[in-house]
Amino acid sequence: MKRFVVGSIVTPEYSEWFRKRINDNIPRPSLENARPIGEQLQITPSELEIIRQDFKKKSSELRKKIEQLEEEKMHLRLDVDVQRTEAEKWRKGKTKAEEDLNSLKTDYKKLRLSMRTVGLGKTSEQWRHKIREEKANTDRWEIKFREAQARNEVLKKSMSKSRNERGELRARVAELEKSLHQY
Repeated sequence: MKRFVVGSIVTPEYSEWFRKRINDNIPRPSLENARPIGEQLQITPSELEIIRQDFKKKSSELRKKIEQLEEEKMHLRLDVDVQRTEAEKWRKGKTKAEEDLNSLKTDYKKLRLSMRTVGLGKTSEQWRHKIREEKANTDRWEIKFREAQARNEVLKKSMSKSRNERGELRARVAELEKSLHQY
């Protein structure tokens, strides 16, 4: 084995370290590069820690968003319930109105039938014709009534005259009976 030695292999960093060492290789702190203890103890977060913090932040935001959505969902359910109730109320009202309409139609048909039966379901022209007929009948009855009154008056006069004649005839018969008894 051959040995080749060229000088000492001491680096400048090692030389400086060697000068600074005191009591069993413990370097003395230098006050010129001194940092506060908070900075010295502060650990730079690892990539995993950064991802974990981002996850927590996003998770918190998503939780809040979920809560908002659940609240909106609850409000929408209430709105749907209110709208269902109103729709049901409208359906019932519509059903009632349809029943009332059908009832009115039925009543109208019955009324029209009874009017036709009684004769009230005529057109205005039919009513005018009927009124003319009734006026003509009234006029005929008035004429007949006047004629009957006139005949009645004639009969009363005739009866009065007949009574007078009868009274005269009785008086004459009585006179003739007297004269007959006298003979």
